[in-house]
Amino acid sequence: MSELEKDDEYWMARALTLAARGASQGEVPVGAVVVCEGKELGAGFNVPITGCDPTAHAEMRALRDAAARAGNYRLTGATLYVTLEPCTMCVGAIVHSRISRLVYGASEPKAGAVKSARRTLEEPHLNWQVDVVGGILQDDCSRIISDFFSRRRSEIRQRRKQNSGKE
Repeated sequence: MSELEKDDEYWMARALTLAARGASQGEVPVGAVVVCEGKELGAGFNVPITGCDPTAHAEMRALRDAAARAGNYRLTGATLYVTLEPCTMCVGAIVHSRISRLVYGASEPKAGAVKSARRTLEEPHLNWQVDVVGGILQDDCSRIISDFFSRRRSEIRQRRKQNSGKE
């Protein structure tokens, strides 16, 4: 395994830790970390539900954190690690922030805007190119999402069962 692959796994594991924090708050477990020159520059996890903010995706929060710490909205040379393939909104922010490299874990077949549902970063009119690597710690990243939704479905079934007995 190359040093770059080891670094990618290390930072994706950090993003998974953040995703777990989101899950503990009832949020869809997605975590993101912005890294520049081997150091964490920004981090975030999903909080659109608890924050009442549709833009509070893990990537957006990590980018905002990194830009504030860097004192610049342009994050040229930085890598964004995220546990789930970004959506269209987040891909737009990645381009505008000039992230140089995107590394994601699990694919998102319904809303993924990098490789799955759309290939937004490949659009010829974009004024910034991002190197993309997918599938880093993919099994772990997929598992945290599927376990979260499995628990949620189980809780819903349990509530329905309890409510049907009260009639």
